[in-house]
Amino acid sequence: MKNTAYFFISAISIVIMLAYGKSLLIPFVFAMLLWFVVRKIRQELNKVKFINKYFPTWLKNLIPSVLLVVTLAFIAKLLTANITVLTKSYSLYEGNVEVMITQLNERFQINLIDFFKSNSGAFNFGAILQKIIESLSSLVSNTFIILIYFLFILLEESHFDTKLKTIFYGNNQFLKLANVLEEIESSVSKYIGLKTLVSFITGFASYVALFFIGVDAPLFWAFLIFLLNFIPTIGSFIGTIFPVIFCLLQFGDFSKGLLVLGVVGSIQVLVGNVLEPKLTGNSLNVSPLVTIIALSFWGALWGVTGMLISVPITVIMIIVFSHFKSTKAIAVMLSEKGKV
Repeated sequence: MKNTAYFFISAISIVIMLAYGKSLLIPFVFAMLLWFVVRKIRQELNKVKFINKYFPTWLKNLIPSVLLVVTLAFIAKLLTANITVLTKSYSLYEGNVEVMITQLNERFQINLIDFFKSNSGAFNFGAILQKIIESLSSLVSNTFIILIYFLFILLEESHFDTKLKTIFYGNNQFLKLANVLEEIESSVSKYIGLKTLVSFITGFASYVALFFIGVDAPLFWAFLIFLLNFIPTIGSFIGTIFPVIFCLLQFGDFSKGLLVLGVVGSIQVLVGNVLEPKLTGNSLNVSPLVTIIALSFWGALWGVTGMLISVPITVIMIIVFSHFKSTKAIAVMLSEKGKV
């Protein structure tokens, strides 16, 4: 009974800290994920004998770091230009809503259309789009803080082993902890790498499709699809619906909207159900039910950002819990088939 009370008190305390400390924790979590990516790239560079022999560690950290920063800066510049175009053009297309409602009313002759017409303000696509743009702008504004955290993590990295050896006197304890950290790094790095590749393929294919269809700001929608693809289950659906709705507003033509829905939806289905399973397999070992619960929990706690990182956090929890007798049962319940 006493242990149960301690558990609930600890759990509530952690949730409160996560909720009130999100402005500090979210940039730190993204910095950690960025560090995982850089370590993975560094490991790949070490496989080249010349680089491994003659390049110092700081240079092998600097190369991928600079590449990532330049890439992010380039993407941010392109996105800013696309968002500007999108913001200016959206007001020009609002009149197309009336055109589509009239078309539906003439074709079906049902009172339901009049109901939607009189209550069209209940769904404000512009307001929702504005919130998405604000979220992306907030993420960009936190880039400097994320890079600062990331820099200090890199500086501290060389002293991690020394500190851990000082804390854990026994070699067995240190080796056990080192194995846990290595497993976390391997799983998270693999997930981020494969998910980034799959999301990039989805986003790039969607960009090509939207560009040839003639949808405004195709890069913005492609990046949104790329980003939302990291959200399990519902991300790909949301990433498809938004460009479809905007296409309807832009052209005032249902055929164009159906074309975007068919093409982008087919890309999502093919990549998500054919390519992604072949690349990732069941390497994450996370129960689908747990994935949905984690998505809802982190989404309620940290919004869209929480949804993006819900899977990596769950994977880390399973790995950590599986190495301790008192929490191994929790790891089993969180896993896909009960094997940890």
